[in-house]
Amino acid sequence: MDWKSKRVRALLEAALVEDRATQDVTTQLAIPKGLRATGTIVANQPCIIAGLGSVQAFLEIFEKLIATDKSPERRFEVVHHPEIFDGVRVRKGQTVAVIRHHADAILSCERVMLNLLQRMCGIATVTNDFVKAVAGTKCKIVDTRRTVPGLRALDKYAVLCGGGVSHRNDLRDGILIKANHIALGGGLTAALESVEKGKKPGQRPEVEVANLEELDEALKAGAEAIILEGMTVAAVKKSVKQIRDTKVGIEIEAGGAMTLENVRGYAQTGVDFVSVGALTQSTAAAELSMRVTANVF
Repeated sequence: MDWKSKRVRALLEAALVEDRATQDVTTQLAIPKGLRATGTIVANQPCIIAGLGSVQAFLEIFEKLIATDKSPERRFEVVHHPEIFDGVRVRKGQTVAVIRHHADAILSCERVMLNLLQRMCGIATVTNDFVKAVAGTKCKIVDTRRTVPGLRALDKYAVLCGGGVSHRNDLRDGILIKANHIALGGGLTAALESVEKGKKPGQRPEVEVANLEELDEALKAGAEAIILEGMTVAAVKKSVKQIRDTKVGIEIEAGGAMTLENVRGYAQTGVDFVSVGALTQSTAAAELSMRVTANVF
């Protein structure tokens, strides 16, 4: 993740502005001006780290927001153990990062920093649980577009940190014909024919089907990739055989109500991918906290 990119910086700045971090009246009234402090971010549960670079980025943006032409430079540092980085699993009680800065910056950014870290670590951790659940099969865990509006880049990056794979980043990133396209496009065959006529070189139409009849039609119409949506494990297994017997090289994805309890069964059917919307839609945040102490250094 490029934490210095304009797009990511805009997201982080918007979060600070939303919380009015530069107008933290409690900190401004209760904390002596110029007080230096140390903030220690701690994992309160075992989890996969994701979003560690956001801590430095948030503080840099905060300093930019409060700076004036006459403001003295306020130096700070964010340090962590060399073995702790995005994608690494940490144990309960382990220090994730240490911030050495002015107390006002640490306290005013604390909640926003933790909110993002907790969400990203939660997504990465659950993703990794799914990845481990299908270990030993050829199946990969992929995400969906069911992300928080505006946070997709961060949500999908967290999936990568957990060992998952990104599917489509946005609507321009690949052709996926779903049920509503079929209903409004004159049927599956007609919709796929229209796509074939207008697609650009290298674009591969993918079709979502919900039963064996739709699958048969998609294969006859020339679909190059198939999503088996909402089918039982038995139906997916039968569908995979039908697809493999029909055409070599078609990528197959299973989607629907995937859980840690049933995902391995789907993976063992021979699909290439299992998509899990819950990774970014309903995953619980990981438990992290920050301890702040004054005059430690």
